[in-house]
Amino acid sequence: MHHELSLITTIAAALGFGLLFGMLAVRLNLPALVGYLAAGVFIGPATPGFVADVALASQLAEIGVMLLMFGVGLHFSMRDLLEVKGIALPGALLQIAVATAMGIGLAHWWGWSLGAGLVFGLALSVASTVVLLRALESRGILDSLNGRIAVGWLVVEDLVTVLVLVMLPALAGPLGGKGEAGAELWPALGKTLLQVGAFVAFMLIVGRKVFPWFLWRVAKTNSRELFTLAVIAAAVGIAYASSHLFGVSFALGAFFAGMVLRESELSHRAAEESLPLRDAFSVLFFVSVGMLFDPMVLVEYPLHVLAVVAIVLFGKSLAAFILVLALRYPLNTAITVSASLAQIGEFSFILAALGMSLGLLPELGQNLILAGAIISIAVNPLLFKAVAPLDSWLRSKSDLARKLERSTDPLAELPMETAHEKLSGQVVLVGFGRVGRRIADDLVARGVHFVVAEQNREIVEQLRGRGIPSVVGNAAEPAVLIQAHIARAAMLVIATPDTFHVRKMVEIAKALNPSVQCVVRTHNEREAELLREDTGGKVFVGEEELAGSMIRHVVDTLRAPAAH
Repeated sequence: MHHELSLITTIAAALGFGLLFGMLAVRLNLPALVGYLAAGVFIGPATPGFVADVALASQLAEIGVMLLMFGVGLHFSMRDLLEVKGIALPGALLQIAVATAMGIGLAHWWGWSLGAGLVFGLALSVASTVVLLRALESRGILDSLNGRIAVGWLVVEDLVTVLVLVMLPALAGPLGGKGEAGAELWPALGKTLLQVGAFVAFMLIVGRKVFPWFLWRVAKTNSRELFTLAVIAAAVGIAYASSHLFGVSFALGAFFAGMVLRESELSHRAAEESLPLRDAFSVLFFVSVGMLFDPMVLVEYPLHVLAVVAIVLFGKSLAAFILVLALRYPLNTAITVSASLAQIGEFSFILAALGMSLGLLPELGQNLILAGAIISIAVNPLLFKAVAPLDSWLRSKSDLARKLERSTDPLAELPMETAHEKLSGQVVLVGFGRVGRRIADDLVARGVHFVVAEQNREIVEQLRGRGIPSVVGNAAEPAVLIQAHIARAAMLVIATPDTFHVRKMVEIAKALNPSVQCVVRTHNEREAELLREDTGGKVFVGEEELAGSMIRHVVDTLRAPAAH
């Protein structure tokens, strides 16, 4: 292989074999990410045949890390996180602590150092945002309460991991790694936090004004190529500058580049334009990770691999399941979040690579993390398919599960002081998302009494603080609609985007109150036809209503001059 062509050869091999193995994985109903990792193993030094340039692949992987982190920052929504902070924040932190403790315990049993155990445990505690988002989107539950909680949970995990990536180099010396000779913990940590603080302050004060303004200037050129170039240059350039000027990691720099560009009204276009290149380099990242994996670890250390897989699939998932139920969220939410966390991915690889470079994590640790990632990502779709059957089985067989789900929950019942006139002829509003809020605001303005049924506990607490009668729970359960006094309601309005349980909600409402009128929202005409047949109520289709409003505006505007 000619030296001057090694870069082209490496990129061609990574993308070509990534495509082939990715297609094979999809045909086997596995995530394409599994195929990318397998492609890396195939062209890596641990397997016979063609071997790509590992050093060049590692540098390409760094660009992949920057663009992955840039994408995380670009989609990071503080508002979405705050809506589920009551469960996502404590849940993610406790789950990370439990999984990390499991990893440290396992590493100690194998005779590893505390530093190795810490990196190993943290790598096993962090699930893949990429895998989760694709799983939720494919099942149409990304905008549901369960989807928002799972995403919020992983956002907290991502933020914790970013903090770890920043602090780990300062902690490497005291933990027995390649830190500065004789460096003490607190001075090194203080220096790192000072550098990070300076970078964050610079980005929040200067970056959030300069970069969105710069993006607008580029957009006004009406050049798609320049706009795409500006977005990528900002991601990579900020990541590089942050490393050289402030001493922080490429990952943190790219993350904040995405966050400040999100402040721009062009953030959605920035995400769309950068997506193809981001996907291409993320493929290179996963292929390069696969190149580092030695398949012989499956033969030489099978019990070690099984222990890692057990922690990822069962250990941290069981911890999350118990935590969600302890926070009094529904059983289905607990199972969905558990399935979401039963895998590890890109952040685990980044942590493992950093741990190796700092002399903390042994090579075996990295191979075990890679093995656990490949197996858990491959198994994860099967776990998601098992969510609904497991939920049904637990509800029908386990009295304990039902007790855990609704044990003495004060939000599951309307307050005793709720005025009786508000619970007769009222509207029962299911869901308090973007659509539900608009409906509620209009009902308040018109003086119409209503009761909200919502699964998000924090929203219910806020509504009760405003004096609005509300009850927490899934309206597909009779107890929730009974608490909302559906028997005396004039109308049931289902504003939730989750149409999976709509028929059940209407069926229960009609059984308790045959005269109640039903109003339902949906996203497509076929679904609307089925709902009209099954529910007999009024069904609104989002696209139809939008088109109708636009047509009315056009007609009214054209008629206005004629009237004069």
